Amino acid sequence: MFDRGIEIKTPAQIESMRQAGLIVGTTLEMLRHSVHAGMTTAELDVIAHDHIRSQGGTSNFLGYGAHGSSGAGGFPGVICTSVNDEIVHGIPGTRTLVDGDIVSIDCGAIVDGWHGDAAITVAVGNVAAEVRELMRVTEEALWQGIAAAGLKGHVSDISHAVETSIDEAGDYGIVEGYTGHGIGSAMHQPPNVPNVGRAGRGPKLIKGLVLAVEPMVTLGAPENRTLDDGWTAVTADGSWAAHYEHTFTITDGGAWVLTALDGGRERLVSLGVPYGGP
Repeated sequence: MFDRGIEIKTPAQIESMRQAGLIVGTTLEMLRHSVHAGMTTAELDVIAHDHIRSQGGTSNFLGYGAHGSSGAGGFPGVICTSVNDEIVHGIPGTRTLVDGDIVSIDCGAIVDGWHGDAAITVAVGNVAAEVRELMRVTEEALWQGIAAAGLKGHVSDISHAVETSIDEAGDYGIVEGYTGHGIGSAMHQPPNVPNVGRAGRGPKLIKGLVLAVEPMVTLGAPENRTLDDGWTAVTADGSWAAHYEHTFTITDGGAWVLTALDGGRERLVSLGVPYGGP
């Protein structure tokens, strides 16, 4: 631990996080290719549950937030499935996906007590051009944030890069009240990683720090509300939203994206920054 209770991992612990990240990454790729019109979000949850278990991981979403020994109030799925104007924390269920929808899928896994967490947004069939651009803008902001992280930098360097990337892309809403986070022996840890901010502020970026970066972007305003289920966050104006996330760490060589199947090599090199994975 160092400043503000932030957890610093050993190389062996980061390797366990890489194994958890690979389970998350392969699960999301399986779900990306499984999504089609006519399926329910509960069917996606079953696919994720079976794959995580088959790979030797456990879910860090299922039961998250439970109260007491009864488990009351815990999240009921192994993934979050947020459709169209749903931003994050959508509960898998009977909702049937239709052509033209988008679904944001957030997934996590645990290996040997260490966590991985990532998210993608998937188009269902023929999606409007402005919605596909929203998806592109959100994913690009994620990678710009990771690319801005370097040893001796600060957490808000990531925030500033995410915000700048989105602002330069057009008139989009950056969702209020939700941030990225530290991750390790728990899924959510200090520090918060906001999606807006001035560079050069917040905790320093050092070896052994692992962060989850997750921009959430809308076609309209940034304001949101939570549905009566106590979980699902939706845009206040009904505009559609996209969500992307990766878990990463910084080595002497550069960023290593623990939930990307290639460690982030392709995207980081394309952005002109060094890749720090093995």
